Amino acid sequence: MRILRHIIKIKSDRYSHTGSGLFLFSDALSGIFSGNTAYTNTELNQRIDFFRQSCYIRLSDRVTETCEARDRGRTCGSLPLLFKEKKMLPQKKFSTFSEQVEWLHEEKHIIISDKQYAEDILKRIGYFPLMGGYKHLFRIPLTKKYKDGTSFEEIVSLYEFDKELRELFFKYLLQIERHLRSLMSYYFSEQYGEAQSAYLDENNFNNSRKNHKTVVRLIATLQRAASTTDYEYINYYRATYGNIPLWVLINVLTFGNLSKMYKVFPQSLQSKVCKNFGIINRRQMEQFLSVLTKFRNVCAHGERLFTYRTIDNISDLPLHKKLSIPMNGIQYQYGKNDLFAVVIAFRYLIPGKDFQVFKRKLSTLIDHTSKNLIHIDNTELLNRMGFPPNWKDITRYRLTP
Repeated sequence: MRILRHIIKIKSDRYSHTGSGLFLFSDALSGIFSGNTAYTNTELNQRIDFFRQSCYIRLSDRVTETCEARDRGRTCGSLPLLFKEKKMLPQKKFSTFSEQVEWLHEEKHIIISDKQYAEDILKRIGYFPLMGGYKHLFRIPLTKKYKDGTSFEEIVSLYEFDKELRELFFKYLLQIERHLRSLMSYYFSEQYGEAQSAYLDENNFNNSRKNHKTVVRLIATLQRAASTTDYEYINYYRATYGNIPLWVLINVLTFGNLSKMYKVFPQSLQSKVCKNFGIINRRQMEQFLSVLTKFRNVCAHGERLFTYRTIDNISDLPLHKKLSIPMNGIQYQYGKNDLFAVVIAFRYLIPGKDFQVFKRKLSTLIDHTSKNLIHIDNTELLNRMGFPPNWKDITRYRLTP
């Protein structure tokens, strides 16, 4: 990993001056590889593959015109290529639901006891979301063949587990989101007043040089939200009062909008928000919100949740140490950018009694699923989720700064 970073740095330093439209390799790398994160071979290969594809983004007109050189590993314009272009496989052909079932049974040797049931499931879910999303734990890594005795029903069980997992996490993500909407609009309006012009004024945010672009984009978002006709209450306030206060407008903003708004809140207001959650500081809250935004989107869009990882990380916290989470280099192995990081965030951001209810439901769901998964044991399932074996001990310890 360090070697790869060194190579990219040399290339980017050497070619940072070669013309308009250039794609800086170091920028691409920093957006794909997270700090000192330790990646598995699969994750590393995925990121390298994505980085390689990113390098083919139009660098300049001259580079684009000479891109045939990629296949021969030569230069593309004036820019040496770090990677050869990956050769494409033949296109996958359309197949009917019945053909998909036959393919799984005859070619992949998956046990299908009820073909009509399998067809109905594929109609309801789709082949790609089901098999593309949940087959990996049932396959032997080296051969890519399915483990002997793998059944269609078992793969569906893993899919259903992930679905219930999304519903559980989404409920508490929405609870945190609602709490933030209330606090942020309250403290901002308390400080700057209820006028619409207050949240459209750059001077009422932390408009430092570093934050300026974020502030400009945020205000543009707020302006569009205040101009929308999609919400009855927005239309009512506009028509009746000629003003939409932030405590009204904030309800149409996304979690991502809230995260960006918090990031550029004046530090005094950030601190006021944090005090409502106990002992977390402004930086920790910012990182929590960045990670939670990504996981919220996964839940809202029905994507696979249990193995999801973000590029962002939450801060190193006392809970990591108290749970004796092992280190991989200088990075904690669990609870940084995985689903357990969300559990840690919940521990800080939702009331203690609510967290106990959440933990109990999560524990029941995991234990129930483990009993239904013949080819995936509890240890492997937890590891794929990013959970340490002793994750249930998270409520044994008091939260400390």
